[in-house]
Amino acid sequence: MPSDSSFDIVNEVNLQELDNAVVQAQKEISTRFDFRGTTASVSDLNKKDKELVLTADGEPQLEAVLQVLVSKMTKRGVDPRCLDRQKLEQATHNTVRQKVKLKSGIDRETAKALQKQIKDLGLKVNASIQGEALRISGSKKDDLQAVIAHLRSHPPEIPIQFNNYR
Repeated sequence: MPSDSSFDIVNEVNLQELDNAVVQAQKEISTRFDFRGTTASVSDLNKKDKELVLTADGEPQLEAVLQVLVSKMTKRGVDPRCLDRQKLEQATHNTVRQKVKLKSGIDRETAKALQKQIKDLGLKVNASIQGEALRISGSKKDDLQAVIAHLRSHPPEIPIQFNNYR
């Protein structure tokens, strides 16, 4: 009898590509005319804490800095939905600062919502939560591919990837 096929749904951020996007955003911010003479910046990626710090003279300029970062992330294949913007803070010299944390892993509530969404498809697949991942298994590979197609057409609020397809 053939064994079940399976794959994992995960939320992982490619830190190297994100670091490259941050460096490119820093270069663009340093050369753009509208940022000249301002405190606009993106801090280096803190890989241990998985966070960035955006700094600007005001909130509209902070949004522009974020747009530069998001455009560089998109070009490097990093999903901008992994950014979790924190509260806007007042910094020194009349500037504003915002910490941006990186979302990685699938939290329990999102995993349960995905599990229910997959169960509602009516396919003969089993979805089980395994830590920060969701394992989908079934006897037919066509059912597994239907689940992947459905999740790609109806993506959750977090970026997801499909690993270990076998």
